[in-house]
Amino acid sequence: MASHLYCGRVNLNILREAARKDLREFLDKCSGSKAIVWDEYLTGPFGLIAQYSLLKEHEVEKMFTLKGGRIPSAAVKNIVFFVRPRLELMDIIAENVASEDKLQPREFHILFVPRRSLLCEQRLKEKGVLNSFTNIDEYILDLIPYDGDLLSMESESSFRECYLENDQTSLYHAAKGLMTLQALYGTIPQIFGKGECARHVANMMLRMKREFAGSHTQILPVFDTLLLLDRNVDLLTPLATQLTYEGLIDEIFSITNGYVKLPPEKFAQKKQGEGGKDLPTEAKKLQLNSAEELYAEIRDKNFNAVGAALSKKAKIISAAFEERHNAKTVGEIKQFVSQLPHMQAARSSLANHTSIAELIKDITTSEEFFDSLTVEQEFMTGVDTDKVSTYIEDCIAQKDPLIKILRLVCMQSVCNNGLKQKVLDYYKKEILQTYGYKHILTLKNLEKVGLLKPQSTMRNNYPTIRKTLKLWMEDANEQNPNDISYVYSGYAPLSVRLTQVLARPGWRSIEEVLKMLPGPHFEERQQVPTGLHKKRQPGENRTTLVFFLGGVTYAEIAALRFLSHMEDSGTEYIIATTKLINGTSWIKSLMDNPEENLP
Repeated sequence: MASHLYCGRVNLNILREAARKDLREFLDKCSGSKAIVWDEYLTGPFGLIAQYSLLKEHEVEKMFTLKGGRIPSAAVKNIVFFVRPRLELMDIIAENVASEDKLQPREFHILFVPRRSLLCEQRLKEKGVLNSFTNIDEYILDLIPYDGDLLSMESESSFRECYLENDQTSLYHAAKGLMTLQALYGTIPQIFGKGECARHVANMMLRMKREFAGSHTQILPVFDTLLLLDRNVDLLTPLATQLTYEGLIDEIFSITNGYVKLPPEKFAQKKQGEGGKDLPTEAKKLQLNSAEELYAEIRDKNFNAVGAALSKKAKIISAAFEERHNAKTVGEIKQFVSQLPHMQAARSSLANHTSIAELIKDITTSEEFFDSLTVEQEFMTGVDTDKVSTYIEDCIAQKDPLIKILRLVCMQSVCNNGLKQKVLDYYKKEILQTYGYKHILTLKNLEKVGLLKPQSTMRNNYPTIRKTLKLWMEDANEQNPNDISYVYSGYAPLSVRLTQVLARPGWRSIEEVLKMLPGPHFEERQQVPTGLHKKRQPGENRTTLVFFLGGVTYAEIAALRFLSHMEDSGTEYIIATTKLINGTSWIKSLMDNPEENLP
């Protein structure tokens, strides 16, 4: 099931297996038949660790979603709650337990993910149900393996917590996750970082290492370097529209825990003579990871290069099926038959991705998409960033989706190091009058995190940063890229450019630019136990773990994969993050009650 976790430079299946082992041990503590009551948000992340078959092996017979009232009836001995430590969830659990049938007593257990919480236990005590629980435990699920080179904490509000609420819990979880990684993959000798949150995480890691000084794991280090990057060092990249295949799938349809839901009509199998009757109404759900050969090949390409890649694949598959006519001997026929399942899977995969590409193309060829992209690229190159954009004015007048407006206004603000006060006031007035005064809190939040701000007396450093780090490349080659800027058709993500420069020639060469970006930059070294120093073979690449604190986009991941595959890069990258994000999900996380407030 997890073959895609083995295929990278680092075998991330070791991490998955460690998480599965802990889960088995907890389930075995609750002897007898069980029903799991899930905090709905956790089902996706847990699906990446363990399938239902593993739960079944440990006597899990039923699964329910956590909601008020009574738990549906089930002839089981144990009820196990899998929940995040949130007070509002404790109220629901208390209601579930209180309405339990006293004639059929069952044992209750709670598993907090990723940490136990005294506040939550106190709430259960106040509700009078704390003593009803046989086991109260925690399941430390910090970093979840998503793919052969990708780990995520899936902490949906970590950026909001760190920059808006001054709550550093997710940073503690990130440090704990990195300690778990080091226990499995050896001490990481070098740590680099940029930003306040990066500094906090590094400090916590070093403190934890001192506290467990006697328990060094005797493992040869797998990672050479850890780079911790704050999301607020590069606020621009997530606001821009991603232009890779995977990035666009996420922008348009939203990828959640490695799955995407797509409009069903494109995937209907039409039989001859049936016409278009009875089209399916349920969304088509597809899993997306590198276990699928074709997806691994095209996911990181600029969308303009995907059509040619699909066409080439179609010819190869077609030629493979034609081979059956050449199979004359029994041996040849047998060989063809043995290859058939793989060929049929390839054909089905091609059909799916052709349909997805058509759905995306319908959007990317529209005038609306082109106009929006043109304005984004003008902002990124410093055109008209200091005055009211007529395009944004028109979008507000047409009552386009609020998130689209906020992304563009924030992008203009970031590229101009803040907006002139009268421009900012004008945008705010227009947004509030068109979309409602309830959004005043959202605008305040965007100001607080630095996405939307009035221009200070300081000069705009963005043009200097853009020039020095070559953030804009004219005539980016989308078909056969030679630079990371292909992922945004011209714009090179600042976060990835910093990563690239760190590997070669090093951050000392850009000291002045680093000072212009928010937060400190630093370097730490960790002592590797004697005898465990890595002896690098000639031509062997270094391995760097890049940890994005506050979220990362699929386009940034594509850019880092591109660097890993470059012949002369000398470094391979593994990516970790608090959350996989895009501009829409990121802005949504900063809104107050986004579902209620969106027009």
